[in-house]
Amino acid sequence: MNYIKLVMIALLFSTAKLYGQEVGTSKFGKGIFNIKGENDSFSMNISARMQFLTSSTWIESDGGYGSPESNFLVRRSRLKFKGFAYDPKITYKLELGLSNRDISGANEFTSNAPRYILDAYVRWNFYKNFTLQVGQGKLPGNIERVISSGDLAMVDRSLLNSRFNIDRDLGMQLRHHFKLSEKFIVKEIFAISQGEGRNITKGNLGGHQYTGRVEVLPFGNFKSKGDYRGADLEFEESPKLLAGVVYDINNDAVKSRSNMGSYLETNEGFYQTDINTLFFDTHFKYRGFSIMAEYADRTADDPIAKNEDNSPTGDVVNVGDAFNFQMGYVLPSNIAITGRYTNVNFDEIVTAKNKISQYTLGLSRYVAKHKLKVQTDVTYQTTATSNDQLVYRLQFDIHF
Repeated sequence: MNYIKLVMIALLFSTAKLYGQEVGTSKFGKGIFNIKGENDSFSMNISARMQFLTSSTWIESDGGYGSPESNFLVRRSRLKFKGFAYDPKITYKLELGLSNRDISGANEFTSNAPRYILDAYVRWNFYKNFTLQVGQGKLPGNIERVISSGDLAMVDRSLLNSRFNIDRDLGMQLRHHFKLSEKFIVKEIFAISQGEGRNITKGNLGGHQYTGRVEVLPFGNFKSKGDYRGADLEFEESPKLLAGVVYDINNDAVKSRSNMGSYLETNEGFYQTDINTLFFDTHFKYRGFSIMAEYADRTADDPIAKNEDNSPTGDVVNVGDAFNFQMGYVLPSNIAITGRYTNVNFDEIVTAKNKISQYTLGLSRYVAKHKLKVQTDVTYQTTATSNDQLVYRLQFDIHF
């Protein structure tokens, strides 16, 4: 942690006196500093954001709800650098996570070091509509996961996302888009990754991960990249729709949730199996009204981990499917009401986990769109063979 503090102090002091560079400040929400190199040789935008969350959980018992379990925490604390280097067609992004939740998950495969780095990649628009990305970043998975945690329409993502998303990894991505008509846009992303998640320093234990996403926008682009932002804060004047499909295969995966989850260890090393994940999603916006829907399905060639003698290790791949539906409306006063239904259906024979249903109602007050907002929601959760739960959350979000 000390070296990050030293780097940041040095960076902030250096911006006060940069020879040959242009340093400027931005409007609120557009970054802390904007640096432009001599003769436009590079640019750097430095920004930060924080999320403060409080939550309370009540568990049903004997027909009633007892005292809640409460929690206060810094949910996210991020520092971001982005811009271009040498040529505007060569862009970069470096995002660091500083909260305990951001840096947790250290193990021998991350050299037992805190996982500070979220994104660290370079993109090169090398030919017309083709862009190559190299480094660590989000895989082109379900839309809810790719939307920034600071741009969500609710306090946080759904249970579908937490159980089935494919998050970040190290590798390469090829991005392309084209038009079928004046408005009809098709976008494709293909990724080859290491397949074991972010910040891995020892690998590759299994095979590689291959991800493909295709999405169509039949009515043209959303305003202000609103296809990847929650809530219709731009009040789209005409209907806008995104529909996407994702297929991901992690060859010889060694983790319980593709490139996430726990390692599938055996008495001789690691259990390996091919894991397939499929997503369908859609996002619609029109005059303050928005709908987002997702379906996820995960299978594995052999989801039950086994030792060399074919005896079960006790670990399994979390196979199953899930559905998520979210609908909201933004009032002219920039207060939004959002509802969400999520259903997660694990393969009980494999996972011994039960079906989970969640019903969530949320309220948001957007002071400066997603850059300054207060969000709250209440969730009722039912599980087939365990007690129902009631969860209340309140979150303050600020971006500089």
